[in-house]
Amino acid sequence: MTTTTATRSTVRVVRPVHTYEGAGFPVRRPFPTADLPFLDPFLMVDQVGPVELAPGEAKGAPPHPHRGFETIQYVIAGDIANADSRGHRAVVRAGGVQWLTAGSGIVHEALPTEEFLATGGLQHLLQIWVNLPARLKTVPPRSQNAGAGDLPVVTTDGGAELTVLAGSTHGVTGPFATHTPVLVVHTRLAAGGRAEFTAPVGHNAMLYVLSGEAATPDAQLPDGHLAVLAQDGERFTVEAPGGAAEVLVLAGEPIGEPVARSGPFVMNTVAELHQAQRDFDRGLMGRLPR
Repeated sequence: MTTTTATRSTVRVVRPVHTYEGAGFPVRRPFPTADLPFLDPFLMVDQVGPVELAPGEAKGAPPHPHRGFETIQYVIAGDIANADSRGHRAVVRAGGVQWLTAGSGIVHEALPTEEFLATGGLQHLLQIWVNLPARLKTVPPRSQNAGAGDLPVVTTDGGAELTVLAGSTHGVTGPFATHTPVLVVHTRLAAGGRAEFTAPVGHNAMLYVLSGEAATPDAQLPDGHLAVLAQDGERFTVEAPGGAAEVLVLAGEPIGEPVARSGPFVMNTVAELHQAQRDFDRGLMGRLPR
């Protein structure tokens, strides 16, 4: 069997950490951690919920800056009202996505809508960070938004439903223009279901279990765990050997550059981080209009 037709093996299975973000909402985070600071080109995966919130309990992320990377906000349940210093305003409702290219710098907030705050309800979302290469860290900020109906969905013969956020798989392509070649898929597996994907040799790939229990051909993946796959083939598979499961599939072309990060800034050097902080302090990333 050649490398291109081989099925990727599992390098390691990572247990998530539990922490808090924004105004104090809990997140489950497979990375970054001390053992896995990033998986090029992906910098972070945070899962919020699923959690049932009472009226007044919903929290968000008050105004904060970003520079040097892109954020993917995928709202599976609930809603988020986004606003930024470039004047973009959009509510992302259940099934929708905001793809924010911070680039040269932007100030952004992500808050529950007044309606959701008042009524409460089920909240479940993902926040994914994707790095930008040095040559693109100064591109103008850009906000792209897609509703649930804009995301292609494929049902496979193997008992999987695939919602494609970015990249191409199973004959469909996600709606976003991306600076870095990536594949981002929300995979819902029926009990006993199986899905197969491909990524070019040399691209990193991983599987994060959002709910239930999943498996690769050589590893068991409990709820909340992340499988880091080897670069020893193009094909990789995931299945739900017991009950139904949901899995986030991520693959992308490594950038292969130094990563310097501090809070909301991701650059190549510490000096660039200091410059980003100074630029933010001077208001050069703009202010949120009120």
